[in-house]
Amino acid sequence: MPTSRTLTRAAAVLIASTVALVGCSSSADDTAENSDTTAAASSDGSWPRTVDTEQGPVEIPAQPERILSTAVTLTGSLLAIDAPVVASGATSPNTDVADGQGFFTQWGDIAAERAVEPLPATDIDVEQVIGQNPDLIVVSKTGADSAIDLYDQLSAVAPTIVVDYGNNSWQDVTELLGEATGHEAQAQEKIATFEDLVASTKAEMTLPPQPTTALVYNGAEGSNVWTEESAQGSLLAELGFTLAEIPSAALGDTSMGARKDIVQISPENYSLALAGQTVVLVTADDTDVAEYRADPLLAQTPAVQQQHVYAVGLDTFRLDYYSATNFVERLQEQLA
Repeated sequence: MPTSRTLTRAAAVLIASTVALVGCSSSADDTAENSDTTAAASSDGSWPRTVDTEQGPVEIPAQPERILSTAVTLTGSLLAIDAPVVASGATSPNTDVADGQGFFTQWGDIAAERAVEPLPATDIDVEQVIGQNPDLIVVSKTGADSAIDLYDQLSAVAPTIVVDYGNNSWQDVTELLGEATGHEAQAQEKIATFEDLVASTKAEMTLPPQPTTALVYNGAEGSNVWTEESAQGSLLAELGFTLAEIPSAALGDTSMGARKDIVQISPENYSLALAGQTVVLVTADDTDVAEYRADPLLAQTPAVQQQHVYAVGLDTFRLDYYSATNFVERLQEQLA
């Protein structure tokens, strides 16, 4: 039977993947023209400005003062740049990854301070959206918190931009949301602050034995190993870690799907696949480290034998400014 912590991780997987607004328009000329218009507006702070989205170009007539995010995954990036979020989609409350309002723990206190109203992410009520009187609506393209099916109704309420958070880094999303909200300076400041943290941590940290396997450990349910194309793998590489390769013999029929950021590993292949000299557990805490080290299928792996298994926190499945900062700081505490 799956444990409650395993179910929490499964719920986190459903909530989704890190972030980019994908632009397209009816022709290459239109795309170039819209991009030039947006860039010019962004550089001088003028409005209106046009943002290219997968639903077509969206004109934002004035700097937003009441933003509604239908996607809990995207709300952290908006809060990080001090965008005026009045309401946000939420996930199941009171779990390992969410507070009593259903907001992610890494920024739930900030949402409470700013009186952000929670909305049910899996059942967005357009009437509730209208009641918030938003002047900008942010929607995710994919994931359990996507309200893309309501795009036509939402865009009739206020300018609505669609963000696909499955392709690019949280930094890319933060920059894009900064552009759409007129908070470009705050976006650049947060990114610079984070990069300074990464650089100082890399300089001060004692790197454990390499290479490293980074994964979401689910015990008998199977586990997901992060690849170099994942946000977590990319961050570890930036910190100086080398990701371990997974032997082809460890890849089952379901290991490689459409996603390129993770590789699914079944328990019978643990000893072969999870063979890094160091293991970094994502969406995990000290309890998970203890469970990992006690798993008999992992007893002979180098990281367990040498006690180089580290957890970076329950909030690190989907990275934003807050959870990425927590990720780095937790590693720094353990490896200083």
